[in-house]
Amino acid sequence: MARKKRIWIPNSFYHVVCRGNRRDTLFKEAEDFNVFLYMLSKIKQDLPFDMASYCLMMNHYHLQIRSTDQPVSKIMARLNKRYADYFNTKNGYTGHVFEKRFHDKLVETKQGMLEVSRYIHLNPIGAGIVKRPEDYQWSSYRYYYYQSPHELLNMEEIMGCFAGNRKEKQIQYEQYVNAEKGTYDKCL
Repeated sequence: MARKKRIWIPNSFYHVVCRGNRRDTLFKEAEDFNVFLYMLSKIKQDLPFDMASYCLMMNHYHLQIRSTDQPVSKIMARLNKRYADYFNTKNGYTGHVFEKRFHDKLVETKQGMLEVSRYIHLNPIGAGIVKRPEDYQWSSYRYYYYQSPHELLNMEEIMGCFAGNRKEKQIQYEQYVNAEKGTYDKCL
C-alpha cells in the first residue's frame, strides 16, 4: 500500500513531531542536542524555513515550522536522514533511528500558533524534567523568556500576537504560557 501523500501549503506553519524508534532515546548527551541544532541551522541555509518554536526531548522532538519554497517534508527528510546517520555512526548502530515518518499538523490561526507554541514549550514540564519552562536548555522558550535572538527562530510570529514594547510582549507571552489552558484570551 502506498504512503498517503502529504499536503503542503506554502507559507503555512506546521507542528511537527518525530519520535525515536520504539520510543528509544534520540539524544543521549548534550553533544547530540547540539549536533541536531547545528544540522538544522545548516539545512536552513539550503532549504530556507521559519521556525517559531522547538523543543528537543530525550526520545522525540517538536518543531513549529514553515517553508515558502520547499515542502516541509523535504526539510524533515534531510534532517532526519542526517541525524540518523550521525546517531548510528556515533553509537555503532544500524537500522532505523526514527519510529516512522514524522507527524505534522497544519496550524491555521494565530490562536493556534500560540497554543502549539505553549504546548511545545511546556513539554519538559509535562515530562517532569523541570518545573519552569525557562529552565529547560533544549527548548526555544528560553530565547523568548530572556528576549535573546537565535538564528533558527522567527519569534515575531508569536510575539506579534501581543501588544506593547518588547518587554511587555515578553511578559504577556510568559503569562500566556504559564496560564491554565483556556484562561488567557488576551492575545486575540
